[in-house]
Amino acid sequence: MNKKELLETINKHRDKDLYTEKIVNDKEAMISIIKCIQVIFYPNYYHYDNLNQEEALDKLKELLNKEIRIVFNQEKINRDIDETVNNFINMLPDIFYILSTDLQSIYDGDPAAKSKDEVLLCYPGFYAILIYRIAHGLYCLDIPLLPRIISEYAHEKTGIDINPGASIGTHFCIDHGTGIVIGETAIIGHHVKLYQGVTIGAKSFENDENGNPIKSGKRHPNIGNHVVIYANATILGGDTTIGDNCIIGGNAWIINSIEEGKTVYN
Repeated sequence: MNKKELLETINKHRDKDLYTEKIVNDKEAMISIIKCIQVIFYPNYYHYDNLNQEEALDKLKELLNKEIRIVFNQEKINRDIDETVNNFINMLPDIFYILSTDLQSIYDGDPAAKSKDEVLLCYPGFYAILIYRIAHGLYCLDIPLLPRIISEYAHEKTGIDINPGASIGTHFCIDHGTGIVIGETAIIGHHVKLYQGVTIGAKSFENDENGNPIKSGKRHPNIGNHVVIYANATILGGDTTIGDNCIIGGNAWIINSIEEGKTVYN
């Protein structure tokens, strides 16, 4: 098979739902968005392309404008690009404040953390939370695709999978973190601590009349305030609620709601 025949064979089987002749979003640009925000938030700790804070903010606006324009064109969304970018930029102070509570919570919650510098520079849990907070901001503005590209970069780097649609309160602590999964419709309160391998997921999906999985609706649990969930616990279902001040032991399997103040072992 020569080169032309090989490529023709590949293209013949190409999924027609995928963009093959259009401009698509650049994953590297999305990573650059993360790095610009790191410089804006923590200029003494993160450096990108020799940018200072003001230059990083200008670069961030430029990147967002380009990438949002691409995805809006793809999805035929008729919205003002500059306004959407400005709405996200105006979220940054609130995102930074919430991250400061996450940083404090991880530092307070881990005796091995000798300083907040160590948490900021070394802890995959904080890195995953930082990227989740960015992605969630974009998600809240109803921007397609981009939040998922950003959040999957954190998943790739840390092994922590937080869907950008999840709603997570302040003082969020991830200890170790590898293998954590948090679904799109999960709602997590304030002062919640998760250990490695925790799944906050969905039960099996219902199908529509055509046999296709129903993807809408509340599919993932609610977790109250001041909850600790130990390693490899699995909590499933959109109608499952873990009450405030609960402790969920390691390897627990939970598909029913738990009253507040309870300690649950496997």
